Amino acid sequence: MPTFYINPVNLIQTLTMALDLAVDGVSLHQRRTAIICSHLAEKINMPVSDEHVLLSAALMHDIGAASSTEERKKLADPNMGWDRNDIFQHAENGYQLLVNSGTFLDVADAIRYHHDHWQGGNPSGLSGDAIPLASRLIHLADRIEIHTKKVGPILHNCKRVQELIREGSGKLFDPDLVDVFMDCSLKESFWLDMIVPDLAGSLNDKMKMGTTPLTLFDLLHVAEIFATNIDRMSRFTATHSRSVSGVAVFLAKWNGFSQSEIYMMRIAGLLHDLGKLSIPNAILEKPGPLTHEEQLIVRQHTYYTFMILDQIEQFKTIAQWAAWHHETLDGKGYPFKLNDTALTLGARIMAVADIFVALAENRPYRKKLPKESIKRIMTSMVEENKISDRIVQSLFDNFNEAQLVVHTMESMSFLSHEPKVSLASV
Repeated sequence: MPTFYINPVNLIQTLTMALDLAVDGVSLHQRRTAIICSHLAEKINMPVSDEHVLLSAALMHDIGAASSTEERKKLADPNMGWDRNDIFQHAENGYQLLVNSGTFLDVADAIRYHHDHWQGGNPSGLSGDAIPLASRLIHLADRIEIHTKKVGPILHNCKRVQELIREGSGKLFDPDLVDVFMDCSLKESFWLDMIVPDLAGSLNDKMKMGTTPLTLFDLLHVAEIFATNIDRMSRFTATHSRSVSGVAVFLAKWNGFSQSEIYMMRIAGLLHDLGKLSIPNAILEKPGPLTHEEQLIVRQHTYYTFMILDQIEQFKTIAQWAAWHHETLDGKGYPFKLNDTALTLGARIMAVADIFVALAENRPYRKKLPKESIKRIMTSMVEENKISDRIVQSLFDNFNEAQLVVHTMESMSFLSHEPKVSLASV
């Protein structure tokens, strides 16, 4: 196993940006919720190890809703959790995404119950102190954060939020934790901490204790989790990230990449469309041509992918391979308009893998294409100096093997567009 260590705090903080991507920009809901949790945890003298799990879970608590823009809009509704019962599914989906990860097992449990009502009536059957403490804290912090989002200075909203939370005491929220919140929220600093420019730095300082580095194998598993969310955004791309990753790895082997580089290529392929979490599902599934405005929205995704992954020092190469897959050799691609002098072999491989898989899989506006059509399109792109002749040649020299990668991914039925989880069985 190649040595490639990274602090899990840095990784969680970075991927939280992907979860906070919204249609109109970048929301800070996950991080602001974590900041609130940190205040509450400090007030109750929570042990450092437990606080680390709490803050990690708070930073990822809506991971089960990341693949649906409609679900994210619903969760941003301040009335959610007060008089609606359709709030539990995304918590269960998040749990199912993380439960098989040794890295995030404790986090998964906290996320699973983070909307359970204190008084009961939850799909889990839990109530009161039986609901994990971390889940109770995240539930409270989540609703505080949502209700704080009003026009005007944040301190103008304090009393209104305090009153709303007090109304939920003993019904929605642990009454003891509500008392803790009321005490904490008397300080202006409690509210102002949510709007400081460097939220990530504040959380890093709080979370750095008690962490252990992740190996490249651990990172691969985390990338798989996020690839599942990315691909669930559209039924037409239910296996796209894994297919691109598989084809890119296949091409990397043929072009002499080392074992360590191949692992990095697999991660880059899984995360190459991370920025698509910013694109509404309606655009991704549109059966006809996109409008100019919709095309501009789609073109943002590679920039977001780069912005997110490039924050991790050890991910610099992965960020380039992942995010430059729509750059072209003639310098007319996006988002950076890089040309053949800047594009590395890894980036060229990813571009070819992405184009090939897109042509070889079903899309909203057409069925998958046969080999002859794929070859004609990609050969034309080589002639126009868009993609690498060398990489395309190695692809078609081994076309059957590359096509098998895509077919294998498509046959994996557990990667369906929507997770089939029954709350009745929770």
